[in-house]
Amino acid sequence: MDYWNYSGRTQYCNPETKMIKEKLVVLGAGESGIGAAILGKQKGYEVFLSEINTIPPALQNLLDEKEIIWESGQHSLNLMKEASIAVKSPGIPRDIPLLERLRGNGTRILSEIEFAAQATSATLIGITGTNGKTTTTMMTYEILKNAGFHVGLAGNIGSSFAKQVAEEDFEYYILELSSFQLDDIDQFSPHIALITNITPDHLDRYGYSFESYIQAKLKITKNQSSKNFFLFNSDDEVLVKALKNHKINAQKVPFGTLTEYMSGSYLEDGKIILKNQNQTTMIHSFEFPFSGRHNLLNAMAAATIGNLLSVDKEYIRESLTHFKGAPHRMENVLTIQRVNYINDSKATNINATYFALESIQTPLIWIVGGVDKGNDYNLLLPFIRKKAKAVICLGIDNSKLRNVFEGTIDVFIETESMTEAVKISHKLAEPKDTVLLSPACSSFDLFKNYEDRGDQFKAAVRNL
Repeated sequence: MDYWNYSGRTQYCNPETKMIKEKLVVLGAGESGIGAAILGKQKGYEVFLSEINTIPPALQNLLDEKEIIWESGQHSLNLMKEASIAVKSPGIPRDIPLLERLRGNGTRILSEIEFAAQATSATLIGITGTNGKTTTTMMTYEILKNAGFHVGLAGNIGSSFAKQVAEEDFEYYILELSSFQLDDIDQFSPHIALITNITPDHLDRYGYSFESYIQAKLKITKNQSSKNFFLFNSDDEVLVKALKNHKINAQKVPFGTLTEYMSGSYLEDGKIILKNQNQTTMIHSFEFPFSGRHNLLNAMAAATIGNLLSVDKEYIRESLTHFKGAPHRMENVLTIQRVNYINDSKATNINATYFALESIQTPLIWIVGGVDKGNDYNLLLPFIRKKAKAVICLGIDNSKLRNVFEGTIDVFIETESMTEAVKISHKLAEPKDTVLLSPACSSFDLFKNYEDRGDQFKAAVRNL
């Protein structure tokens, strides 16, 4: 008998089967890891999933039902030595010793995105950028779904891309992609690639090098051919500058509010002008239920994708007109005693919070803080001086925030509890004020993720 031992349990492997099957190791039991394991099993790999933390019982049961071997609480290198492929969670840094050992053994390290893309012939639309990618992804999905496309939503949003490839087999996939997911692509080549913008974010992951972060985002174009399309925000100076020194094989399609283009999209007298070959389409933007130039750019990007795929303009217009917005992104929670409470928990970097602060036109109580990612908070000072009545810091280490804002504003309060932060905001707020949760930081000091942070904010507001 041949056995794999894991977590105190023993799983039998047929020696004959083992000889003819490639081994796949999946590192991490999150959404992407579970999906990759399911797809790997379907494709005939001998799958071993390893999670350094505890795997919830429900997921343990799912893995057992799928006959997927797993371990938790450790990474057992001796069980991974013969693996031809390792699919890793996006949150695992590329340079940890375990991955270096696997590479030394000849194991290919792939992202879930790469692994799933190699298993489908569907048309892939990849959307990345520092800010706006979730909103743009959801807008694009609504446009294609309403137009009758057989389309899946995956990546950083929706269910696992790999799991959908295994179980749904959509004809189109719209993928929201982080720089972490793009770090481990090999042959991944979207039919349409889009970069919304690039501003400093996750610099702690990239050696505090903005240039390294830029190059990580540009990887989305790495394998594109002249038959593909690359959409980019021409209003973004950082992105435009980076593209001057970066070879792009795909057809370039700009979108922006500042310049008129022969192809792509631009703004003219409140209308989005879509140009594709000799065709010109106009969509009025005054009916859109969202505000701010950043949301208009997101809408232009989604409309441009729809136009490239020959979606009728009425489907585009109707989808954007009825778009309800992404959860945790400038999400109106409640109005209590004429005070508006807004959940912008997805704002995990300076630029996202900048857009949020820019859009608020009332006196402001700002809840900010979390795990700093190399932020320069001085960029937000003009808004705080002009609009903020109070700054409430929600984090374990608020030293950088304190250094920037404590002398700038009369009311500066620190707390480590969302309930307390909301209660303090409620006491300070007056009619027509806005209480805004826009943290500009990662959530992992006090919360599971930004969704947990946003949900706790909404619950605390509803309990006032």
